[in-house]
Amino acid sequence: MDPVRNPYAPGAGQRPPELAGRDAELQTFDVLLERVSRGRPERSVVLTGLRGVGKTVLLNALRSAAVRRGWGTGKLEARPDQAVRRPLAAALHLAVRELAGRREDEADHVLGVIKSFAQREAAGAKATASKGRPWQPGIDVPAVPGRADSGDIEIDLVELFTDVAGLAGDTGHGVAVFIDEMQDLAPDDVSALCAACHEISQQSLPLVVVGAGLPHLPAVLSASKSYSERLFRYARIDRLDRGAADLALRAPAQDEDADFTDEALAAMYEVTGGYPYFIQAYGKAAWDVAPRSPVGAADVAVAAPEAAGELAVGFFGSRYERATPAEREYLRAMADVADPDAPDHAVPTASVAEALRRPPQSLSPARDGLLKKGLVYSGQRGRIAFTVPHFGRYLRTQD
Repeated sequence: MDPVRNPYAPGAGQRPPELAGRDAELQTFDVLLERVSRGRPERSVVLTGLRGVGKTVLLNALRSAAVRRGWGTGKLEARPDQAVRRPLAAALHLAVRELAGRREDEADHVLGVIKSFAQREAAGAKATASKGRPWQPGIDVPAVPGRADSGDIEIDLVELFTDVAGLAGDTGHGVAVFIDEMQDLAPDDVSALCAACHEISQQSLPLVVVGAGLPHLPAVLSASKSYSERLFRYARIDRLDRGAADLALRAPAQDEDADFTDEALAAMYEVTGGYPYFIQAYGKAAWDVAPRSPVGAADVAVAAPEAAGELAVGFFGSRYERATPAEREYLRAMADVADPDAPDHAVPTASVAEALRRPPQSLSPARDGLLKKGLVYSGQRGRIAFTVPHFGRYLRTQD
């Protein structure tokens, strides 16, 4: 089959040709946007799931929905080595610019507040540009002193969100801030974000935060503010069921006047487990090896080793290489003690220690290193799990 017409897109955060199985989340968000626009109370949203289930893709789809309704939007990706001020200021700068044409004078004032908010971190950190000049955000209005620049991130974020949401309300629209990898926010930033969302919710202002992160993100938020359990609407983004997985493969193929046999679809679900990233990777490989349409089960059998080999290098191998020898030993032990019928479920840390014949305390550095690198997560005390689906299966195939 013509590789140029191959419709599948196994990329990081790249929208697949058919966003299957996410209709409920999209419809719920449309209702949220309409309710907030009418001044109705609503909660911000948190999406959680393993890597490769399409959280970033869904986050981008929700942002597109907000843009279509005339909302101001901005997006940032949290990083464990970066405070939230600068990336959040950049995201809100973009959101306000999208609203500025309707209330130019008010927008300039809010942009000045955003500039003050961003510069407060620069002043505290004594950040400089490449030529020794103080760092400046790319906001071409004077800073507004005395607003969102106290240096206390919780106070400043409440003031900033209030001003941005006030501008959005005056335009008859809203603002949505999208935060990817939300679990990587610093504890103080998480606390401030929860406090700001709480204040905005109490005032019924039209600003929502949509976060996406690993399965332990709710625990991160709850540890920061106890009321976070009621502050956000949590949505677990998981692998696709059989019908949605078939649609993700069949619809793009049919758009190119091709198809899969029922046997091929069954074989694809067996090897991919319904995980969206794997569906795209195996779908692309099966298309390329199939001599003609429809793609059959024999084509899937030929393509599977090729797709698995590519995933072993890029998706799995790149993550495994980031681990130290001690951390790799810990990962392999996790794979060994995992339930073969549920390899992506959490395993007891005590079982890992027993498999390695080591005291649990001696394994803390390796476990903590893996947690910081985002290779594993702990959703509950005494248990640990891979952040990447099928990672245990990959490890068991390695020497």
